[in-house]
Amino acid sequence: MTAGPGLAAAGQDGSGFDPLIAERRYLSPGLALAHRFAGGGAWEVSSAGAWVTLSDGRRLLDFGSYGVCLLGHRHPAVVAAVSEQLHRLPASTRSLASEPAPRLAERLTGYFAPGPLRRCWFGLNGADAVELALKLARASTGRPRVIAATGAFHGKTLGALSVTWHPRYRGLVEDYLPPATHVDPGDLARLERELSAGDVAALILEPVQGEGGVVPVPPDVVIAWGELAARHGAHFIADEIQAGLYRAGAMSLAHEFGAPLSAVLLGKALGGGVAPISAVIGTEELFAPLLRDPFWHSMTFGGHPLSAAAALGALDALDALPGREARAAAVAGLLAELAAEHPGMIKEVRGRGFMWGIELRSARQAGSLLAELPLAGLVVSPCLGQPEVIRLLPPAILSDDELGTARARLRAALQAAYTESAPEGALV
Repeated sequence: MTAGPGLAAAGQDGSGFDPLIAERRYLSPGLALAHRFAGGGAWEVSSAGAWVTLSDGRRLLDFGSYGVCLLGHRHPAVVAAVSEQLHRLPASTRSLASEPAPRLAERLTGYFAPGPLRRCWFGLNGADAVELALKLARASTGRPRVIAATGAFHGKTLGALSVTWHPRYRGLVEDYLPPATHVDPGDLARLERELSAGDVAALILEPVQGEGGVVPVPPDVVIAWGELAARHGAHFIADEIQAGLYRAGAMSLAHEFGAPLSAVLLGKALGGGVAPISAVIGTEELFAPLLRDPFWHSMTFGGHPLSAAAALGALDALDALPGREARAAAVAGLLAELAAEHPGMIKEVRGRGFMWGIELRSARQAGSLLAELPLAGLVVSPCLGQPEVIRLLPPAILSDDELGTARARLRAALQAAYTESAPEGALV
């Protein structure tokens, strides 16, 4: 690995400030170490389109960003919308109505019209949306338990954590989590038995599991979850915080499949890569507690004008984006090509649209590839619940040249990782 700036390296402003030192000292030593390793001692200083520029001048192609930058970085339509709002009304008094949040609610519910998803609520991140959806489900049904899928990831706050599957994140607070049960998504007989107990407020499911290894759930299974929930008087919540907004090919896969829905959760890319925002789009029945008392659940920055403006700009850009399907098909073809070239490394490639996972044949190989990718000039995301899987979340604005660059850099990283992880004495 080529060393970047040393510990005493000057910041971009010549102040001598090193974010990695400050991160280690005041935030998290472990996180600082991971960032130092990924950046070779450098840190990100600017971004535009599909590219991130580091403090040592290197430019990395962004195929990760945890699903946030579907439109790339600093998309002109999103920046313009936020800039206009910034110079007009950057913050809300909360005592008066303002335009951006209601306009965004109208826009989002319009994607699901005609239909029962007519109410909207805004948070800042995915866990906010999950927390409200679960709280509404329990309050509106009077039932305590929620059912989620094995492999699920819905967030790390206490309520959201109760439906997140991985024991790594649950272990220290298991005794304090609200009641939840995890079921294999395809085990519909078990799901119906659990629902028959009569204490289930909601089912929550990712149509494409993200942190769990980028695992698409078959459409008939998604539909069955919705139908079983409706049959037993429970709510069905589609968590599409990562997969939604056309990331996996549709505004909402569960809605496109035709599943009966009480709510769709959106986030990550909703802010256009510029501002944090998430949304719960749900039915009158689910939202009943909030319709009775609007202050029953609230957040100071929920529906923040700048975030809502960013979301409106992002939706404009996404709806108008030409060639989205063709670019998604090109990404799929690229990954299929690489899988065929590296059968000794790649066990499976799976995903939809601009959301893909490369499952390696061992966690060791995945670790080697994760180390080589930034050296090759590519930013990706690991899967927090599946260490054998590298997650690729490319922007939908990739040019043909950038796609070619991604192919070359992925190929170089795979070859380097294969050499690095091969057993001693093996021919590579």
